[in-house]
Amino acid sequence: MAQYSKDISRTFSEYLLIPGLTKKDSIPENVNLKTPVVKFNRGETSELQLNIPFVSAIMQSVSDHRMAMALARNGGLSFIYGSQPMEDQAEMVRKVKKFKAGFVVSDANLTPENTLSDVAALKIKTGHSTVGITEDGTSNGKFLGIVTSRDYRPGKDDPGKKVKDFMTPFSKIVTGKLGITLNEANDIIWENKLNCLPIIDDNQNLQYFVFRKDYDDHKENPNELSDSNKKLMVGAGINSRDYKERVPMLVDAGVDVLAIDSSDGFSEWQHETLQYIKETYNGKVKVGAGNVVDKEGFLYLAGAGADFIKVGIGGGSICITREQKGIGRGQATALIEVAQARDEYYKEKGVYIPICSDGGIVQDYHMVLALAMGADFIMMGRYFARFDESPTRKLLVGNNYVKEYWGEGSNRARNWQRYDVGGKETLKFEEGIDSYVPYAGKLKDNLDITLGKIKSTMCSCGALSISELKENTKITLVSSTSIIEGGAHDVVLKDTN
Repeated sequence: MAQYSKDISRTFSEYLLIPGLTKKDSIPENVNLKTPVVKFNRGETSELQLNIPFVSAIMQSVSDHRMAMALARNGGLSFIYGSQPMEDQAEMVRKVKKFKAGFVVSDANLTPENTLSDVAALKIKTGHSTVGITEDGTSNGKFLGIVTSRDYRPGKDDPGKKVKDFMTPFSKIVTGKLGITLNEANDIIWENKLNCLPIIDDNQNLQYFVFRKDYDDHKENPNELSDSNKKLMVGAGINSRDYKERVPMLVDAGVDVLAIDSSDGFSEWQHETLQYIKETYNGKVKVGAGNVVDKEGFLYLAGAGADFIKVGIGGGSICITREQKGIGRGQATALIEVAQARDEYYKEKGVYIPICSDGGIVQDYHMVLALAMGADFIMMGRYFARFDESPTRKLLVGNNYVKEYWGEGSNRARNWQRYDVGGKETLKFEEGIDSYVPYAGKLKDNLDITLGKIKSTMCSCGALSISELKENTKITLVSSTSIIEGGAHDVVLKDTN
């Protein structure tokens, strides 16, 4: 007969944090959220650390180069999705590594032959009112002009009007040359009373935009995550199929860390992938593995050489693996067991392997619970999909703005490599859905609020670091009636509309 686990499969919502002693120095500004990403030996520190314990999920609808830039600038890390041609993924990594503070790669571009209706559609899609006009409509094509909201009148001008008939042409635009410093670019902006300065190379190809509104932007990102060369850090997802071709391209593009993306990481496929990468690059290329939900899975991947291990199967908001296959475990229970295994491994081997909690986050306080239960950092999809910086469209559905969000196991993503179990056949059923999430605005604005909550909660627990949170926090199970008691109840709520 099958082996039965005595532990009940529990979620984060079934637990609460018990306050600890809040000392006089337990204030949010003293909280340090720095956390390791890759394994390290006792007495040493991790080669790669986050300034905030967040990474964005390896998903088409979440992590592209724009999200990677925005999250790294705020102290976290993105794993650019691997369910795309390896050349395109490598190019996204390259764009992040080439990013310079204040220098923005244009993702709103058209040709002179496009129309005003194309401009309007692009503005809705990207949220940007500044459109670069290039010969081929790409972000690095020959720069021919620019269109801003001052160049046309919505509702008055003909939607079929050609861009070339109302754009500001190159001959009338002040530009900067590639290689210019940010200070020099800002001087040109202020001297010429500009809102935007296009940066071009010697062949008149568009490279960047520098905006007046970003003048003080670098001062607003004290947690920026960058490497020794002051370049933003970025991760990338890989699979256990084409890694021999994909990994070299990503390494050449400058990727900082890799993660094998699979719904079930307890497999010989991942073992072979880890072994190949470690042997080929002599351990210098860092790669995480997963996902697992118990001690046995953790030890298997630890033995294979994983630099970090992801925990969680079926807990994502758009994941239906548990419904389809009956496989998985409550995220809290899985995390507690794997964290205990990690600590035992560290005590015995002297090697600390960070674990990443992937899935199951519904409320912001769940993030603190995940960290207290032993996670070193948290991977999230739905949370980041809501923001301007995610790669999906913003739509008006009913009376509310939403953003598209779909799972890697959905027909839309068609990322069968993430779910297959070997062999030549692809999956015949979906393990993810296609959905919407409420639009929430800019990443930074929302992230600041979330981090404020986390720091405040940690102060209530008497913890000023994630390690202190793990060591000292008390956690209690809650009953179903206790959960009801925790929200507004027995009152008539005012209508605030």
